[in-house]
Amino acid sequence: MHHFTRKAFTLVELLVVIAIIGVLVGLLLPAVQAAREAARRMSCGNNFKQLGLATHNYHAAYDKLPQHGTGTAIEDRTTDWAQSSNIATNRRLSALVGLLPFMEQQALWERISAPLVGRTDGQTIAPGGIATSPWPAMGPTPQIIQYPPWATEIATLRCPSDPGFGLPALGRTNYAVCLGDTSDGASILGGRGTILSVVNTTSNPTWPVRATANNRGVFKPQQQTGFRDILDGTANTIMMGEIATDLGDKDIRTRSIRGQAVNTQNIVDNPTYCRSTNNRIDPLRPRFWDPTVVDGTAAGNLLGTLHGRGFQWASSFLPFTAMFTVLPPNAELCGAGSESQVVLAPPSSRHQGGVHVLMADGAV
Repeated sequence: MHHFTRKAFTLVELLVVIAIIGVLVGLLLPAVQAAREAARRMSCGNNFKQLGLATHNYHAAYDKLPQHGTGTAIEDRTTDWAQSSNIATNRRLSALVGLLPFMEQQALWERISAPLVGRTDGQTIAPGGIATSPWPAMGPTPQIIQYPPWATEIATLRCPSDPGFGLPALGRTNYAVCLGDTSDGASILGGRGTILSVVNTTSNPTWPVRATANNRGVFKPQQQTGFRDILDGTANTIMMGEIATDLGDKDIRTRSIRGQAVNTQNIVDNPTYCRSTNNRIDPLRPRFWDPTVVDGTAAGNLLGTLHGRGFQWASSFLPFTAMFTVLPPNAELCGAGSESQVVLAPPSSRHQGGVHVLMADGAV
């Protein structure tokens, strides 16, 4: 009698093995994804530690913090300082620009601080017909895309949990300086001028008084500060906060809706103005603005596509590199007018467990 040994699985056994593998994969994938996100979040926090170290080294070198809202200016200009320029920054540079040499970006700083010849597209004339070969030292205003440094992505300024990349943004940042607990004083930063502007101080004499009373952050728009100004102790004071960058999906955290009445005081008096008055949040997706809200300049519309959160690391304008502590993390952005006026901008992030903040003592 011949005996035959079975050398293959039956169909039932094969299906059982496949089912077991599927169950194991289903159990392992969430764990793998959680481990990857934990690694991304750790990297995000490490970037913040590098910014904290850079800030302390800057202070050790100059006995002051980098100024938020600084740079070159056309001294005899009589128009709104928020206008763009190809020959000066109009004091619109963020504090992150001054930190470049202290976070291993010396080469980029040298390109910015010296006249720069040429453009990425080979042309020699910038919009407006002004020759830009060379670009002036410290560059033009930060939204000029033809100036290569402003379009540079800096790894230290990006949180790996944030997938935002490319146009319409220039160089993105996931880290913003803290301007305090009210947007009133900060309206001077973007409002109709700077507290240092003779034109605007003369026509609006109350603005410097308001700025002095309400600018309670570690950084103050166009004013020099230092650790000596932190009266509550560096370990108890937020110096910077994390922000999510805009993906073009009408996320309430990354695009600012305008108040129905474009009135700065409405937002100052009621930080939840855009939530309670406009009622423009999508009821089916409460983390997004209503789909009917469009980009534009009219009251009740979103700020334009170029004004997304974190879109310009070199600009001191509020949606790009500033945050306030008056609303909780991941709350909505609420604006009045344009990105160069009041935008109440809370911290935000794209990872679980809230947001990172950098304390003034360097702790994250």
